[in-house]
Amino acid sequence: MKADIHPAYADVEVTCSCGSVFTTRSTLGKSDLHIDVCSSCHPFYTGKQKVLDTAGRVDKFRQKYGMK
Repeated sequence: MKADIHPAYADVEVTCSCGSVFTTRSTLGKSDLHIDVCSSCHPFYTGKQKVLDTAGRVDKFRQKYGMK
């Protein structure tokens, strides 16, 4: 393996928009990272999915393809 061609792999503090903070390692080059979604607030991991019906699209679909 060649020397001095790999980026530095350092500890990074990750902060989510929900307020969760954890430490990981990255080659990012910064000491902190801000993300929008993490495993403690993502609907897939929490099981709390929200179905948003904007402009009645679900009702339109049910009227068009619903049981007759």
